Amino acid sequence: MKKNIIMIKSYDFAIKIIRLYKIMTQNQKEYVLSKQLLRSGTAIGALVRESEHAQSKADFLHKINIALKEANETEYWLQLLHNTDYIDDITASDYLSNVSEILRMLAAIVKTTKTNIGRIQ
Repeated sequence: MKKNIIMIKSYDFAIKIIRLYKIMTQNQKEYVLSKQLLRSGTAIGALVRESEHAQSKADFLHKINIALKEANETEYWLQLLHNTDYIDDITASDYLSNVSEILRMLAAIVKTTKTNIGRIQ
């Protein structure tokens, strides 16, 4: 069985986001920004999982595009939390590296899917 790398990476990233959220709410009592991060950071994997059973290529593309937007938003929240000293340099670097990799993968999937849909039509 072929491993779906984006599914694995987005799921693992969601787990990391949940752990960061728990630390921020328990230790730093930060609830507003961390909630935004939790929402967008876990949505990536959920949308990738949803795309697995898309009803059509267009539906698949739509779900992956939304996952890409959520990853971009997650990057924003991570940068904001880092620049306001809620997360340190090492944590920010780790999480931003993860989300950057996911962004590149999702962008490549979107591009390939658009090309493939164009060939079908």
